[in-house]
Amino acid sequence: MNSKPKKGSDFLKIVDYRKLRLSNITSDEFRHLFLLLFWPLFGLVFWFLERGIERDFIAVECAFDAVIPFCEYFVIPYLLWFPFLFFIHIYTLLFDIPSFKKLMYFIILSYGVTTLIFILFPTEQNLRPLIFDRDNFLVNFMKGFYEFDTNTNVCPSLHVVGSFAVLFGSWNCKGLNSALSRTIFIILTIFISISTVFLKQHSIIDIIVGLVLVFVLLPFAFILPDKIKNKKHKLKP
Repeated sequence: MNSKPKKGSDFLKIVDYRKLRLSNITSDEFRHLFLLLFWPLFGLVFWFLERGIERDFIAVECAFDAVIPFCEYFVIPYLLWFPFLFFIHIYTLLFDIPSFKKLMYFIILSYGVTTLIFILFPTEQNLRPLIFDRDNFLVNFMKGFYEFDTNTNVCPSLHVVGSFAVLFGSWNCKGLNSALSRTIFIILTIFISISTVFLKQHSIIDIIVGLVLVFVLLPFAFILPDKIKNKKHKLKP
């Protein structure tokens, strides 16, 4: 692969990671990889908030939550969230570094604000069913998942924030901006987001707060960097 971007804004910037060494990891070509350090840092902080400290939590619930039935089939889109996030990171890392940077800026900003909210306003939900109408593999899976996953630090929903990070990242990536790709990413984002309420992992309030957060922060990661860059170019003699 060519380590330099092809001329023209319509081409992707491809990096040859075969050339990566400890001696050049801080170079312009590879230092974007340091953005990935956010993930283990976030994981440690989130684990601490979930299991490393005892706190009083604010219950999040609204009347509309009771109208939404538990539906185990939403396990499928719910679990797709993990490969969804993984895919956009790998794709942009390999084929579009500017898009990868914007993606990571958005994730760092949105997950950072979300973590701050979790610290200042620790929340929980008590919506999980105690009795299930059906008995099948997906129901049994959710029973086990409830045991593994805590019901705390839920507002805003990280599933919503993460899904829209992937959506915005795909829209910004020149290799994923076809009409078909956009449609697929929109559908996946919607189903992943609503799966959280059908599995009783979140209140509808968590989704709404997540949506407000991602659209407020969207310009700071995906729009302002380009404006700042263009302004710098104009100022150059």
